[in-house]
Amino acid sequence: MELYNYYSEKGREHGMNKEVKDDRSQEETRNGMRQEEALNQKEREQYNKLVLTPISRLIPKLAVPTIISMMISMIYNVVDAYFVGKLGTSASAAIGILASVQAVFQAVGFMFGHGSGSIISRKLGAGDEEGANRFLTTAFWFSLIFSSVITIISLIFLTPLMRMLGSTETILPYAKAYGIYILVAGPALAGSCVLNNVMRYEGKAFYAMIGLVSGGVLNMIGDPILMFGLHMGIHGAGLSTAISQYISFFILLSMFTRGKTISSIRPRIPAEFKTELVYTIQNGLPSLIRQMLNSFSSMVLNRAAAPYGDAAIAAMAIVGRVVMLIGSAMIGIGQGYQPVAAYNYGAEKYSRVRRGFFFTWLSGEALMLVLTLFGFAFPESIIRVFRDDPKVIAIGVPALRYQCIAVLLQPFSVTSNMMFQSIGKHRQASVLSAMRSGIYFIPSILILTHFFGLTGLETAQLSADILTVLTSIPFVVWFMHRLPLQDAESEMDRKFAEAAKTKEREK
Repeated sequence: MELYNYYSEKGREHGMNKEVKDDRSQEETRNGMRQEEALNQKEREQYNKLVLTPISRLIPKLAVPTIISMMISMIYNVVDAYFVGKLGTSASAAIGILASVQAVFQAVGFMFGHGSGSIISRKLGAGDEEGANRFLTTAFWFSLIFSSVITIISLIFLTPLMRMLGSTETILPYAKAYGIYILVAGPALAGSCVLNNVMRYEGKAFYAMIGLVSGGVLNMIGDPILMFGLHMGIHGAGLSTAISQYISFFILLSMFTRGKTISSIRPRIPAEFKTELVYTIQNGLPSLIRQMLNSFSSMVLNRAAAPYGDAAIAAMAIVGRVVMLIGSAMIGIGQGYQPVAAYNYGAEKYSRVRRGFFFTWLSGEALMLVLTLFGFAFPESIIRVFRDDPKVIAIGVPALRYQCIAVLLQPFSVTSNMMFQSIGKHRQASVLSAMRSGIYFIPSILILTHFFGLTGLETAQLSADILTVLTSIPFVVWFMHRLPLQDAESEMDRKFAEAAKTKEREK
């Protein structure tokens, strides 16, 4: 109607003849009806998927593409470590140093991605598409602004930054060379995290998978070509990573520009963006805390390992990547639950939030048990793939076994944290996020290393995971007790009931 009025008014102003005006108005009306019908179809599909599909089918369906994309992302990090390991122990350790830098950009991306994504899902569940668009636009542009500022400042102070993160004199040249590319690719990584998470929260995990997997595969192909084919060494590994991350970013962005999603990105930040920005940051704070503490704890871990030599830093970096690969499957299952929790909480379908939690937790436990058996049974062979150095293997084997035990504890704490963040309980989610990565992990590193030396370093993560689970239990019990037992009728229910009646009358 707006387009109709626009053309009608212009016709009167310029004396357009009636025939031309009518032709235009009719064409615009037909276009508007087609767009409205397409939008309603998208809404119907999302409602049918997230509200009417049985939990036991829905979460695996959403989780499988996410697990694949997560594991591909982790695999290309592992591939980086594999190829860089061929350049020497110091080069291998540099990858561990830069992991904390990548965690900072992921922190920005996850803060805006999870922060806006869960809000967008709840908005769509309540039938407020315009509100969803405002939150997406604000989150997308501010993630690029924040990450670009981090990139510029970090490049200016590159050498002191690498030293602060734990680089020794032998690691520093490799860390600086690799770090330049990681920093330049930072905005693409942050932006990809936003787009990926919003698509997941809409239930479009398959499209998110396409973008992430494409970048991961390209990186795995590019590493050997650039590093050894073109003799670029550590520069080749960095360049391959940067190129693949920008390609992933543009593929994910194309999903929004081509109308594959319900929410859309506007070319400008909304004039009244403060409310959306504050609420997004507030809701995404758990992700920011988790990722920033991951970065800080990596720095603490590297510095605690430094007295034991480059081999200790390299061993802990390799173990960290292997465990992240295993744990990515649990993160994928949890992320399959997030859109279910957010949308159904917004649609007041509380029983599905509850059932989804227990299904996700128990499914995660089963999968983690299978995956960790391999890590526990063949730790030496796994470490040797990345670095065939006796010192690295000697430190890495017990560390990997301890962390495989820790992985079995993660499903409960991961599911708890994701549930609270998805439904907007940001205080509870923030507290739980801080536990595993910081409040428990960092003191565990410092205290256990002081009393037990290298063994304390290897067992610090296990200690932190035990304490995190024990803390999560009362939070979940409290929430489940307060969650309404009966579902309520939401605006979306009424909207679709009326649509069904209209369709019936038309027949």
